[in-house]
Amino acid sequence: MALVRYEPNNLFDQFNSEINRFFNTTQRQRAANQEHGWMPAVDIREEDDRFILSADIPGVERKDVEITLEDGVLTLKGERHAETEEKREGFQRRERVHGTFMRQFNLPDTVNAENISATVSEGVLHIEIPKQAKPEARKITVN
Repeated sequence: MALVRYEPNNLFDQFNSEINRFFNTTQRQRAANQEHGWMPAVDIREEDDRFILSADIPGVERKDVEITLEDGVLTLKGERHAETEEKREGFQRRERVHGTFMRQFNLPDTVNAENISATVSEGVLHIEIPKQAKPEARKITVN
């Protein structure tokens, strides 16, 4: 039978750290959204060998999209340019948002950063993020 030291404060510290991490991330994302004009909707799907990220970016040209990966954070930036406005007898209507956007995603350590690829089809940006094999545990003998 093994004795385990019970430290209830450790649980509270862990909980507090997780809550702080959540709110700091939310505040950073909120600040980024205020700085940028709009935010595309994104779906993330995990398969056995890869992650697939799909972002709705209709009206955004390929040359206006930038994808970077730094310190495990995938960043999507881009811009949708405004089209000419139509005005008739003082009437003006604009519903489609334009301007810059930015989305950031924390990637797990198991991704293969060298082989990430991106394509655009019918206004949807598809980013394929392959996984790399997890190293297997091995037994090390003591001499």
